[in-house]
Amino acid sequence: MARTKLSARIRKTFRTVVIAAGKRIPNLLNAAREVNAALRRYEFRRLWHANPVDPNVIVFEAYAGRSYACSPRALYRAMLADPAYDGVEKIWALRRSVVLALQERGGYDIRGVEGVTAGQPKPIDLDLALGAEALEELRHAVIVPFGSPEYRRSYARAALWVSNAIIPTYFYTRPGQRYLQTWHGTPLKRLGCDIRHEASQNVLFSVDEIHERYQREGARFTYLVSPSPYATDKLGSAFDLLSTGRKDAILEEGYPRNDRLSDFNADDVERIKARIGVPEGKKVVLYAPTWRDNKHVSGLGYTYDVEADFELLQAALGDDCVVLFRAHYLIADSFDFGAHEGFVIDVSRIDDINDVYIISDMLITDYSSVFFDYANLGRPVVFYMYDLEHYAGELRGFYLQPEELPGPVAQTTEELIEAIRLAEDPGADEHATLARFREHYAPLDDGHASQRVLARIFPDRGARPGSGA
Repeated sequence: MARTKLSARIRKTFRTVVIAAGKRIPNLLNAAREVNAALRRYEFRRLWHANPVDPNVIVFEAYAGRSYACSPRALYRAMLADPAYDGVEKIWALRRSVVLALQERGGYDIRGVEGVTAGQPKPIDLDLALGAEALEELRHAVIVPFGSPEYRRSYARAALWVSNAIIPTYFYTRPGQRYLQTWHGTPLKRLGCDIRHEASQNVLFSVDEIHERYQREGARFTYLVSPSPYATDKLGSAFDLLSTGRKDAILEEGYPRNDRLSDFNADDVERIKARIGVPEGKKVVLYAPTWRDNKHVSGLGYTYDVEADFELLQAALGDDCVVLFRAHYLIADSFDFGAHEGFVIDVSRIDDINDVYIISDMLITDYSSVFFDYANLGRPVVFYMYDLEHYAGELRGFYLQPEELPGPVAQTTEELIEAIRLAEDPGADEHATLARFREHYAPLDDGHASQRVLARIFPDRGARPGSGA
């Protein structure tokens, strides 16, 4: 433990000095990242010798420990429901605020909190963020704080790693270990190795650094989950799997996270509405924008400017509907909708976006992948792309053109209001467009993706999967 604390202090001092110098010396930060990664890889390799691989240990994380959600949660739930996995130790890595709140509540198997030395976390409302169902599921897991010594030890000894985002770059598998990368959405905006030099204003990484990051990840994971032939092609290109001959790493079996969109009922909807505080009798509009690569504040993170005019929206729609605003998980802002109380509810702290999908009557988004998943519900989608030309030409670029989207595109709040009103009563053409879109982009999201993925990874264990759509 003393050696670990000393290493942590050395790294912290090193980062402080280099970040200060990096503001004056080009490329120093890049070199510092490489040195820091090499030191961490050495430390991780040392953990191998003290922690042999255990074939009955699996570690899960979602969004770098920020959430208990997405496909890692779906696969974990499928294991809980299958007696074949009863003897498997299932470890969840969660952010420190959640871990400490769970520890205070009691009844959870929590390990490694004593190894976390960060400052006091913000209080968290577990019942709001997670809900009763999720809290009960986590009682069957071992819970470790993300980034802690116990977190690193868990990765050193687990036979299977399950993550929906890029895990720390200094983790790498050894014989007996496999890494399942589920990713977290069907891409609309260009990703990884497909980002062009002329269409990127990422303030943290150059395009070459982004390409290298995704190439490294593509060479590291054992499997990559895909929900469709379209996603297989785009994700394979983004992670450079096609040119390196690793396309067979892709498991095209549907998105486990979307199983939930096939198995909820009216009681689930009412329970979630009550938990969040959605007024009875109103239409529910989910507004879920994504982040911008060029909006980053040092020491804070990515920020977001709410460009929709909620005063106009409330004047036009307030008597009939409520808006659930959900920021992307990378956005660090705290939003104050006090002026629109009763009309706007910030649901950014709800861990699993499926909870807000299934209670909403309509989705508004911009360039987020959420609409690919939401299409499974057959409900209207509206796109508010106020910065369409800038985003397409200078930030990312798209795999699809706006005319291929399953809903109207608005660029002003007035256009958005009109699109919402028209979408409230979709006709036969709109329903047919959504059905064709789902058939093309989510053909395997039939409620059985988790079972199929597990059957591919563990062919000799567990129940047989359902058939694809």
